[in-house]
Amino acid sequence: MSISIANICDVRTAEAVIRQHVTPAPLIRSCALEKELGLAPGRRVWLKDYGWTPSGSFKLLGALNWMANNLERIGSRPVAAHSSGNFASGIAFAGMRYEKRVIVVMPESAPVVKFKLTRSFGAETRTYDIARDHETGERDRLTREIVEGEGAIQASPYDDPHVIAGNGVGGLEIAAELHRHGRTVSQFLCQVSGGGLMAGHALAIADAFPAAAIIGVEPESANDFCQSLAAGHRVRVERPTGICDGLLSYDVGTHNWPILKQHVTEAVSVPDLETQQAMRWIYDNHGLRTEPSGVITVAALLSGKTNFSGEGDIVVVVSGRNVDDIRFREWIGL
Repeated sequence: MSISIANICDVRTAEAVIRQHVTPAPLIRSCALEKELGLAPGRRVWLKDYGWTPSGSFKLLGALNWMANNLERIGSRPVAAHSSGNFASGIAFAGMRYEKRVIVVMPESAPVVKFKLTRSFGAETRTYDIARDHETGERDRLTREIVEGEGAIQASPYDDPHVIAGNGVGGLEIAAELHRHGRTVSQFLCQVSGGGLMAGHALAIADAFPAAAIIGVEPESANDFCQSLAAGHRVRVERPTGICDGLLSYDVGTHNWPILKQHVTEAVSVPDLETQQAMRWIYDNHGLRTEPSGVITVAALLSGKTNFSGEGDIVVVVSGRNVDDIRFREWIGL
């Protein structure tokens, strides 16, 4: 069965939708990272910080575009989704903007800040035990019950062309800002979980900077994409674990995989300890409180997991900042 694959035209179309609701997340030069990496004069490192969005992560981009393109189908019915937390607040924000009821299935262990954000935008939350989900399938069962029992329309947090295209608007923002400064890109580092963030950004970055190496980063204990890229087909990890709660999908989506396979140059995995060290580094050097998933890309750079040679700039996605204070302090040793 053929599936619809998002393309750069879809991303450009999505930009008009996104601009109705949010302004671009900032692209910030990191002189501290340039010094830490010992880059040659003239090369720069840029952080695309999605922590500045109303939902504290990139997820509202895809959610807004999905909602805008499904309004007729939704009608007066509720929207259902499952999420580790950031898509929950993203689709809740979209529901608020388009006046749609949203019900989200979340792990009971999700950060409190993600529950609060999601509920603040008017969504309902229902919970499940993520530790046993690989055995029980409770997440999908609860979501299915909402769809079947309450007539809801289900939104995927990543495996959907409209979600991919919406996320890709962030890549257009990066390209526009760098072109304005007359910059080129050698390496682009982005998180990979289900693949919605990377797929959208890969479309935009590959179009704007064809010579750039597009590098996926994921947790060492949830490295299904690293395995998939090496095998040449999608590989499923039955029990992803680790502190990066936003990067613990079982596999990349079917709509994402063709884009990732075409555009992503390499994939690297990072152990939790190095992610914690990156959280401390970016806090000490930039004053940013980031969630582990948000800063794993910086960890890949700091730990030398990827080659950053070349003459162009390095762009690093900081995908989200939604972390509970107690856990944050524990992880960075405050």
